[in-house]
Amino acid sequence: MVGKKNVIFGFLFLATTAALGPLMVVKYDDWGVANTEKQLVVGQLQALKAGDYEEDPETLDDLSAKQLAVANAEAILAMNKVGANEFEIDFIKGGPHAHGNLESLLNIVVGIALCFIAAPLRLKQAVSLMFIVGTLMHSGLLYLERVFMLPWASTLLNTGIGPVLILLGLVLMGGMAVKGFRGEVVKE
Repeated sequence: MVGKKNVIFGFLFLATTAALGPLMVVKYDDWGVANTEKQLVVGQLQALKAGDYEEDPETLDDLSAKQLAVANAEAILAMNKVGANEFEIDFIKGGPHAHGNLESLLNIVVGIALCFIAAPLRLKQAVSLMFIVGTLMHSGLLYLERVFMLPWASTLLNTGIGPVLILLGLVLMGGMAVKGFRGEVVKE
């Protein structure tokens, strides 16, 4: 059965990309600490701005330029820290996690569909490999680049080979399905 390797690969790759979920949850701890810090320093600025200028001795009018600059810098740096933590999470979520999960499921579906399509064996094998190699060259490289921070993966990823193989595989699968889809498992 030609599609069997796609189904097996799809489930195994799905397990690795789904495992990024707990990694992102752990990173939310850092985000929570940074967000609490930000709320504290920005809250102090808001309190100064909203303070009663006549009764509160420490209002914006009473602060020196240096004190105000320090308070603003602390707030800006705290907001930047929150943004940096959000970026770390989104860097994984928007890349290897989302694309890996999608391409894993696509391999499973393609593997099952190949069992129901009557087409030349070599063509089916070629399409099967297109999806596996395309997934590895796209979301697999995203995984290496963004989780393990391997810079060479970015170079290979920028060639665009992975998405091209997946798109070519989709077009070929569509053509094979139009011509050779059977409502039952096809014997090779």
